[in-house]
Amino acid sequence: MTSSAFAPEWLALRETADAEARAADLADQVRGIVLNRNPVVIRDLGCGTGSMGRWLSGRLGGPQHWVLHDRDPRLLDVAGATVSGPDVTVEAREGDLTALHAADLAGTSLVTASALLDLLTRDEVNGLAAACVEAGVPALLTLTVAGRIEFDPAEPLDARFQDAFNGHQRRGRLLGPDAAQAAEAAFTALGARVETRPSPWRLGLDQAALTAEWLRGWVGAAVEHEPGLAGEAPAYLERRLSGGLRVVVHHTDLLAVPS
Repeated sequence: MTSSAFAPEWLALRETADAEARAADLADQVRGIVLNRNPVVIRDLGCGTGSMGRWLSGRLGGPQHWVLHDRDPRLLDVAGATVSGPDVTVEAREGDLTALHAADLAGTSLVTASALLDLLTRDEVNGLAAACVEAGVPALLTLTVAGRIEFDPAEPLDARFQDAFNGHQRRGRLLGPDAAQAAEAAFTALGARVETRPSPWRLGLDQAALTAEWLRGWVGAAVEHEPGLAGEAPAYLERRLSGGLRVVVHHTDLLAVPS
């Protein structure tokens, strides 16, 4: 995806769909795991504007300190100002979140990330798993792209655009739709207990603005990867955006708990 995928406007547009999609039962498990730690220290990797913090902090309850990691200072400013609560404190860390080691996680109760794993390489996912397991820190990693879209109504071109988009997501050794499986394998190989859950967006008529913005980006990325689709794209978008489209965008949530 282009840099617009990380624009504050896009992150705000998707926040409600993200919150509805995340697996609440995994968050409930996290609350039980960190219940007796005071305060709970959470490192949110690739925090964006802080949607994970706003979603999870109220579910955890009690004193919490959120360490927000992102490369974009604009997003950190928003997150730092909006991840809040009566017992919630926040600090922002700008920099490369893929360079964390076990020593960096000292004192951390939980690592979280949202819509991040598919933007990493296999080496980076393996490194994240190793850091968490070596430090004994559980990880809640949500909304990883699964590479599967369901359109209602469906049409034959859907599969071509999906395959091209998935190819775009795998560019430059990025894992894209293979990321959740790679993360599960990495944590499991290191002895962690891993649970996964589906966390699909279910977009209907009441999310028309999000559906339209997502679809334009999805088609644009597909065409960038497979230029031969450029001739089909305008009519495809026009048909899809003419009204009545429902879409299920599949994601995966993962909870890894070191033994």
